[in-house]
Amino acid sequence: MFRVWMPDRLFPTYDAITVDFLKEEGIEALILDIDNTIAPYEVAEPDERALAWFADLKAAGIRASFVSNNHAPRAELFNHNLGLFVFADSKKPCGKNLRLAMEAMHSTAENTAVVGDQIFTDVWAGKRLGMRAYIVPPIKDKRTLFFRIKRLLEKPIMRAYRKKNKEELEG
Repeated sequence: MFRVWMPDRLFPTYDAITVDFLKEEGIEALILDIDNTIAPYEVAEPDERALAWFADLKAAGIRASFVSNNHAPRAELFNHNLGLFVFADSKKPCGKNLRLAMEAMHSTAENTAVVGDQIFTDVWAGKRLGMRAYIVPPIKDKRTLFFRIKRLLEKPIMRAYRKKNKEELEG
């Protein structure tokens, strides 16, 4: 029932997604959300922790790009010191910019995963294209009515994920 919205894995933070895990999964490229996944909305540039994680990915030969629903100035500023491919104003769950990101990284749906904090944008976009989808809890959630309703709608999906993956979560 929730297949197109069900994440493949839940991680406590983006940097809990290790190079070793990605290699074991056959992941050669990541498509990442920025806001509330890598940094809160109000943080303009990646911190040292994020820079170190991206350096580890690069050293391991894992390509990365940003596909963000935010506007280009925000996404490009965040990406300035990283030099990744960046696609802004993406209108996720529309898959157009995910496909462009895979093309830019010379990857396929089979060896690319999407990482984000929202089921109905990040996970849905990736799953619709046949990619694996990894989700992290939002770093600092917006409290607007729209986001509160969206998070409420995500709860049954996350409950089903936790029930299905109980052993993994307890281990």
